[in-house]
Amino acid sequence: MEAPTFFIFLFIVCLSTAADTLSSGWSMKDGETLVSSGQSFVLGFFSPGNSQNRYVGIWYKITPEIVVWVANRDNPLTDSHGVLTFSRDGDLVLVNQSNGIIWSSNLSRVLKNPVAQLLDTGNLVLRENTGLNSDVYSWQSFDHPSDTLLPGMKLGWDLKIGLERRLTSWKSMDDPSPGDYTCRLNIHGLPQVELVSLGSSKKYRSGSWNGKQFSGASVGSNEVTTSVFVYGENEIFFAYEARKSEFIARVLTMNHSGLLQYYVASKRSNAWTIMYSSPNNPCDAYGTCGANGICRANRAPICDCLKGFVPKSPEEWDLLICSGGCMRRIPVDCSKEEGFLKLAKVKLPDLLEFWLNKNMSLKECASECLKNCSCTAYANSDVRGGGSGCLLWFGSLIDIREYEQDDYGQTLYIRLPKSELDFVHNSAKKKRMVITVLMSAIAALFLLAMVYCRRIWNCRIKRKGSKIKEEDIDLPLFDLATIVNATNGFSEDSLIGAGGFGPVYKGNLFTGQEVAVKRLSRNSGQGLEEFKNETILIAKLQHWNLVGLLGCCMEREERILVYEYMQNKSLDYFIFDRERCLMLDWEKRFDIIIGIAKGLLYLHHDSKLRVIHRDLKASNILLDGSLSPRISDFGLARIFASDEKEAKTKRIIGTYGYMSPEYAFDGKFSVKSDIFSFGVLLLEIVSGKRNRGFCHPNHHHNLLGHAWLLWSEDRAMELVDGCLDDSVEPQVQRCIHIGLLCVQKFPNDRPAMSSVVAMLGNESASLPRPKQPGFFMERSSMDLSTAPTHEELHSINAVTVTMLDGR
Repeated sequence: MEAPTFFIFLFIVCLSTAADTLSSGWSMKDGETLVSSGQSFVLGFFSPGNSQNRYVGIWYKITPEIVVWVANRDNPLTDSHGVLTFSRDGDLVLVNQSNGIIWSSNLSRVLKNPVAQLLDTGNLVLRENTGLNSDVYSWQSFDHPSDTLLPGMKLGWDLKIGLERRLTSWKSMDDPSPGDYTCRLNIHGLPQVELVSLGSSKKYRSGSWNGKQFSGASVGSNEVTTSVFVYGENEIFFAYEARKSEFIARVLTMNHSGLLQYYVASKRSNAWTIMYSSPNNPCDAYGTCGANGICRANRAPICDCLKGFVPKSPEEWDLLICSGGCMRRIPVDCSKEEGFLKLAKVKLPDLLEFWLNKNMSLKECASECLKNCSCTAYANSDVRGGGSGCLLWFGSLIDIREYEQDDYGQTLYIRLPKSELDFVHNSAKKKRMVITVLMSAIAALFLLAMVYCRRIWNCRIKRKGSKIKEEDIDLPLFDLATIVNATNGFSEDSLIGAGGFGPVYKGNLFTGQEVAVKRLSRNSGQGLEEFKNETILIAKLQHWNLVGLLGCCMEREERILVYEYMQNKSLDYFIFDRERCLMLDWEKRFDIIIGIAKGLLYLHHDSKLRVIHRDLKASNILLDGSLSPRISDFGLARIFASDEKEAKTKRIIGTYGYMSPEYAFDGKFSVKSDIFSFGVLLLEIVSGKRNRGFCHPNHHHNLLGHAWLLWSEDRAMELVDGCLDDSVEPQVQRCIHIGLLCVQKFPNDRPAMSSVVAMLGNESASLPRPKQPGFFMERSSMDLSTAPTHEELHSINAVTVTMLDGR
């Protein structure tokens, strides 16, 4: 082959297999591809799943199975002889073996010198080849979405040319032809995102746009994307813009099962994660509770009638069949005085029969509703600047949902007869009166109840003593004489500490082995349940970062645990003391953090039993001779089944300052409760300050709030213990960041322990942006004046026990 011919051949191969453009006169055969300039996306031929049909599509280069656009989804090729080329009019066309056109871009004008280019956004564009890159496109794939919305794509309308951009699901995982579900932006009245199934029946809707967000779905920004909503004269659309991060995003997908799913993927691992899916609970489904019903996902049953309404079919509602909806208890009569009931934090009803005026005030809106007997409710159409605009509803109110979060939902005013409003208000007054009487009675009996409970508790200890059988405990049993001899008769000279369980003594067995002896106190807040829990549980746990239990003693009324002796006491002995803290440099503190994290990872994931510790704190981290950490005190721990994710208790036991919000307030606990405690502990190790009792001259937040404020202002290093060297800044800042991720308010936002260990061990991996921590609130000066002092807190190592009534 002559040299010029060889170079021409090489040029053709490179153009057809690696370039991002396809020019006039060239074509792309099955097996050849276009690759975007940044190596993000590929255009080529593919067969989905188990199908033998061939399609032209666009996919992520790092994960070819993630197809984001399909050209000929209605008309597949049945063989591998397809060719993507240009027609005489400049159309981009897909032809089969007999040159029949399978798919075409259908340009509205003729292009003399067309060029197709795959952009690094995943957009395939067609333009006139002028020799310069131009942003003026004659056609683009972003105007014709398949099932996926990529960053920069628009979901909505170009009103100038009457173009609607919508997502349509695949028929199945093996068939990209249009399926049964469509996601579109309905712009009738006020825009709202709707998921419609075959036959135009709604499956889900977001709620109407209120100037800030859709009334039933928060459209905010996050660490991966920035949300965009444009509501103009010529265009109305919703879109995402990708932020620079360690993630690539297949932002929104309408899958073949009718779910809107939001994906992200790491460039490092190429693993995709579903961050959000909708509908994801029964209240997301359209009209779950029927006409004039309201859905509350956090209650059981989830459906209820609006105030002033009753079920149309009580028999069906008793069977939890709520689709029949509700009707007014008393019909509206325009001749009598009427008013409105305020309903906050709800997704506004669907815009079926409505009236919109964008210039009215809320007061004018109420008056307008009262003028029309058919008006059933009203609300502001725009919530910005205190609210403006007027929405009126006529007839039944469909698809109302209530939210717990303040950043979701809107306020709706429902029209009711005066008698119904009086009934609602009187019911509220009676409820407050009953609560006041009950609280007074509880306060009056509180001291008596405390004395009574203490006596019952002591009697229970005596009764339960005989119920613990030695064969239930898989541990060596020490006789009481051996323990008494080892501790010099439980002398004060042998006393090394005390906790919620009781006093702890140092002992020397006759073999010469040093041990720590924990003796259940009769006045302890804990008891036989915790003793049995620890003896049975910890005997089955074996890990370097868990304290070893050597045996126990159960003679007479004595309940004693015998542990390995830890020469360096507990972590709080060092980090909260201004002199002893110097013994723990950052390297040693970081080793302690890693050790605690690995111990928790073992408890949560790697042991045969999934264990929730429930009382992780500095005083329960013991240090051996080389200052290696050991997690101790499993008296409050709970074992979870493999399929169990969360539990609830009426008896809240733990230590304030380390308890997660959901546990302290509602008695709910899970592995995420331990992760919250770990986050507190991590921030305490970094700062040398206690979370509970923390004081600052410029604000009244606890340590978590103080850390959050500093991190938000890029001053995180001001949190660091003065004992530490400034040279450790990057690693310390990362630990603060991880600590804030662990103490986020909502459990689902906190990372799993496996992720925490990975984040601590991989300093190059990017971290998500933390949200506001739990217990982020200001305390009054009175709270601070009565807070325990540092010395008082240092001497206290007791658990808190709270009984939740009525749960």
